[in-house]
Amino acid sequence: MLTKFQNHINQNLPFLKEKRLLLATSGGIDSMVLLHLCHHLELDIRVAHCNFQLRGDESDDDEDFVKSQTDKLQIPIFIKKFDTKTFAEKEKLSIQVVARNLRYEWFNTLLINNDYDYILTAHHLDDSLETFLINFTRGSGLDGLTGIPQQNVNIVRPLLVFSRNEIEAFAKENKVEWREDSSNASDNYLRNKLRHDVIPVLKELNPSLLSSFEKTISNLKQAQSLVDDASRIVYRKVVADINFQKRINLTELMQLPNFQAYLFQWLEPFGFSDWDSIKDLASAQSGKQVFSETHVLLKDRNELIVFPKQESEKTTLFLIEKDQKEVKFPIKMVFSKVDDISNQATNVIFVDEDKLKFPLEIRKWHEGDWLYPHGFNGKKKLSKFFKDEKYSLLDKSSTWLLCSENQIVWVVGKRMDERFKVTEMTTKILKINYTA
Repeated sequence: MLTKFQNHINQNLPFLKEKRLLLATSGGIDSMVLLHLCHHLELDIRVAHCNFQLRGDESDDDEDFVKSQTDKLQIPIFIKKFDTKTFAEKEKLSIQVVARNLRYEWFNTLLINNDYDYILTAHHLDDSLETFLINFTRGSGLDGLTGIPQQNVNIVRPLLVFSRNEIEAFAKENKVEWREDSSNASDNYLRNKLRHDVIPVLKELNPSLLSSFEKTISNLKQAQSLVDDASRIVYRKVVADINFQKRINLTELMQLPNFQAYLFQWLEPFGFSDWDSIKDLASAQSGKQVFSETHVLLKDRNELIVFPKQESEKTTLFLIEKDQKEVKFPIKMVFSKVDDISNQATNVIFVDEDKLKFPLEIRKWHEGDWLYPHGFNGKKKLSKFFKDEKYSLLDKSSTWLLCSENQIVWVVGKRMDERFKVTEMTTKILKINYTA
C-alpha cells in the first residue's frame, strides 16, 4: 500500500510534496494509517485532533492516544475540545452537523493562522460508496451521486483510491495502532446501517463491487461534466447577473426540453430543494415566491429572480432624529445643512427642513401610499408611480421610502415629493445624499 500511495501522490497529487499539511486525525484506523503513510513519505505534516466530548472518558482517551502517537513520531499536534452537545441544543442542529461544522471551522482557522496549505482527511473508497448510497436514498441529483471529491478547495482526501480492506491490511502488517470508536457499532446512524447491513449484501452479490463502483463514479463524473458544460452555455443565454440578483428569462428557458434540469443546476447551490414548488412557480402568477434558508426565488412576469434574504427584512421601520448627520442601516444616507442647491443628481435631494417633522422614517412601501412626484402636476398613488416607472416586483420590494409623519419625502434614489421642495420662502436647506 505504501508504494501505491507514493505513486498516487506522485501522479495525482504531486503538489502535496511541497506544501504545509494539516492532518485531521481522530485516532481511528483510517486517520492513523494516513498519518503513518504521510510520515513515511516525509511530507510536511502536523496533526489536528478534535475532542467533541461526546463519549465521556473514551473521548479523552482518544485524545491522549493521538497525542502519544504524534509524540513518538515527533509530529506537532493541535488539540481542541468542543462542548458539542450544548452547541447542538443551542443551535437546534443534529450532533453530526454541529460536529462537522465545528471541526472544519477550526481546521480553517488553523490553516489561516499558521500559514498551512491543505487539510488532509482519511476518507476512503468505502466512505465514498456509503455517501453515494446515502445521497441515492435521499433523491440526490447527479452531483450528489459522484461520490466524495478527491479535492475540494483546500481539503484533500488522498486515501479515496483505497478500500477499507487495504487500509486494515496495511495497519495489521505494519503494526499501526488505532482506537475503535464505539459509536461506529451503532445502527442508529444511516451511514452505519448501510455499512453493516446493506453494503455486505451488495458485496456478496458482486465481490467486485468497489471496482464496479469506481467505474460508475468515473462515468457519472463524465456525465456531470457534460451537464455542467450545457448548463454554462444555456446560462449565458437566459440568465442575467445584476448586482446580487440572478434574473432567469422563462420565455427563453421554457422553450428548451428539460428546463427543470437547468433550474436544478443553477438553484441548488443557493439551498433550494422544493423542486415541485419551483416547477409550479415557472407557470404561476407574478408575486409567487419560494424560499431557501438564505435566498428568495420570485416569479415576476416572465422572469424568475433569485436574490438573498435581507437582514433588514426583520425590521420594517427605522427612525432618523433631528440633526442626525448619517444613517448606515438599512441604507446609507448623509444629511447636511447647506446654503444653496447644487449637485443635482438622482441620489441627492434638497428639502425645506422646516417642512419636515422629526423623527423621519425609513420604511418600505405600503398599499395606499401616495405622493406628489416632483415635476408632476398632482397627486399619484405610489402603486401607480411604480407601474408608470416600470418597477418589477423585486424593484418594489427593495425600494425604501424616506417619510415625514408618514408623508413620503423621497422614493429613495428615484423621485422626491413636491411638498418638501426648496422655494423662495425656504430659510433652512437640508441636503440628503443617498450613498447606496
